[in-house]
Amino acid sequence: MKTETYHFKDDGSIPNNKFPVIIYKGVFSARGDEAAQWLEKKFAENNWKNSWRNGVFDYHHYHSNTHEVLGVYSGKALLQLGGEKGQKLKVFAGDVIIIPAGVAHKNLGSNDFSVVGAYPEGRSHDMNVGKQEERPQADENIAKVPIPKFDPIEGREGALIKIWDTPK
Repeated sequence: MKTETYHFKDDGSIPNNKFPVIIYKGVFSARGDEAAQWLEKKFAENNWKNSWRNGVFDYHHYHSNTHEVLGVYSGKALLQLGGEKGQKLKVFAGDVIIIPAGVAHKNLGSNDFSVVGAYPEGRSHDMNVGKQEERPQADENIAKVPIPKFDPIEGREGALIKIWDTPK
């Protein structure tokens, strides 16, 4: 399984995180409802719960109180991660994106795009959009979010555990 990582620094409005975004490319071959069910089951087995199905908002947003995983079960999209100064990345059905607390994400355009989202330990998420008044509370929240005990795909042996346990 191919793994990509992307680091994003605080840009003044989006705090981002010391931990990188992790993208697993081509994790699964199923599509549609079968893939969504597989993702929900796999995430839950690894204690990433409170799952939902939808897409990604078309504006920069981030969660300061939890990390998030997105499993693409249909279509493709061009996402921008890290805020306005971040990076544009193409994602496809079969990809899984692990987004650390504080890292902004935005859908710049998509085709038949659907994801399953979930959060470690089933945490509830807040919603931030980069307004100055969101900080310093968002910074305090991000600092308190623990590293998950399980990677959403590979459990205790996954890339998240190896990469986030030794941040750059």
